[in-house]
Amino acid sequence: MPPEGRPGPHSKERTSDPADTEASLIARAQAGDVGAFERLSGAYADRVFMLLLRLLGDRGEAEDVTQEVMLRAWQGIARFRGQSSYFTWLYRIAVNEANRALAKRARRPASVTIGADELQLPESAAQDPSRQAENSELRRSLGQALAELPPALRTAIVLRDVEGLSTQEAAEIAGIGQAAFKSRLHQARLRVRAAIGDETLTAIGG
Repeated sequence: MPPEGRPGPHSKERTSDPADTEASLIARAQAGDVGAFERLSGAYADRVFMLLLRLLGDRGEAEDVTQEVMLRAWQGIARFRGQSSYFTWLYRIAVNEANRALAKRARRPASVTIGADELQLPESAAQDPSRQAENSELRRSLGQALAELPPALRTAIVLRDVEGLSTQEAAEIAGIGQAAFKSRLHQARLRVRAAIGDETLTAIGG
């Protein structure tokens, strides 16, 4: 079992060593090499944590669920067959664990709070001092609108519009076909627009 603590950097390490390629790390992890697994999964740990923070709205819970994701990935690595990328496979585990955590809550999804810091603005807007206060308020509105979405719709809009994944990759992570994913995304966008208005969504770069 991998050691406690959030592993690794935000993005994959680039190295010329053939022993450290993703395929090699996967093979070694499947053979029981904990260190290889930590290098492999640690490259995505920060992204997984941010995804969970956006879905759950609670930093402490996101940290706990990140650990659960890594544990489940370690337990299931031997079954990984490469039919999708490792990143997609790991993100799918994260989404499933987020849904599991939300299902355990004895309150409505609307109680999730997504803070302004988890929602990115275009750099030009974020760096303009005259708009910082306005943008902070707009992001709070967007965060509240996302928090009020059912988990499946929130997942769709976070994967596609916040994480910036392609429709194909986001659908794979959500575990549904592209047509079904597009339908969820459309519903999510409609609800967000209804909650905060088109002008507000445009102002925050949506």
